[in-house]
Amino acid sequence: MPSPQASPQKTAAIISRPDRSQVAQVIPGLLTWFAEHGYRVVVDEETAKYTTGQEIVPRPEMGARPLDLAVVLGGDGTLLSAARVTAAIDVPLLGVNLGSLGFLTEVPIQSLYSMLDAIAEGRAAVERRSLMQCELLRGDTVRGSYLVFNDAVVNKTALARLNNYDLYVDKTFVSSYRADGMIVATPTGSTAYSLSAGGPVLMPTVNAFVITPVAPHSLTHRPLVVPDSVEIEILLRSQEEVAYLSLDGQPGLDLRDGDRVRCRRSEHQVTLFRTGLDFFHVLRSKLKWGERERQD
Repeated sequence: MPSPQASPQKTAAIISRPDRSQVAQVIPGLLTWFAEHGYRVVVDEETAKYTTGQEIVPRPEMGARPLDLAVVLGGDGTLLSAARVTAAIDVPLLGVNLGSLGFLTEVPIQSLYSMLDAIAEGRAAVERRSLMQCELLRGDTVRGSYLVFNDAVVNKTALARLNNYDLYVDKTFVSSYRADGMIVATPTGSTAYSLSAGGPVLMPTVNAFVITPVAPHSLTHRPLVVPDSVEIEILLRSQEEVAYLSLDGQPGLDLRDGDRVRCRRSEHQVTLFRTGLDFFHVLRSKLKWGERERQD
């Protein structure tokens, strides 16, 4: 009889933010856990500073490698970066919070190995998050196409005056805005810049986008929630000052009068391992809802 074939070795990636002091402390134990559970490990160039012998894969190339799991050590910004580069291969991400707020990297260090054990045993909860595909258009030319997890922000520079924006949904004109900027956010991004600009909080699994004006001149211009089946376009017009496009908080791309930013739902999604805490528990914990009442 033919001998049974061994299961193919699984591959895990470690992606980290190197300026977090805890990274150096976590890496040795993490590598030991992976070795004990039969994983081959690859690391990004930042994590490589704390390892020896692991294959180094530059972070932008992680999405070209077959991966079974990626552990992200850092804050939400590190996870956003990891999500964008791995979205095409749909690798599940485990975000370990070494930052401050940690909406996405909700797993504390002390729970890391219990979460890994749950993953190995098939007990870990997962959640699918939507992404946006955003394009920058100048005339008839697409200047760039970008995968976005949180938000696309068209904004003025710090000391500039207000800009004018025209908003279209599925090519239907909505309104003209005179404002500091415009935000298009996914449900995940609804708790980021959009929230601080007065936008609503969406549950992560809602199939919708939020369009939030930043400091609009007209008080009647309020955030809009639209289904994620639509195409959203923001036209920058009558530009009086410098404006830029920022995607997931990354350095901005300069915009000109007449430039358009077009966003729609991406065909890709992000899979996150979750702690099992319900979304409202996370909101109470991260946003300190009801804290004064509990203290009283």
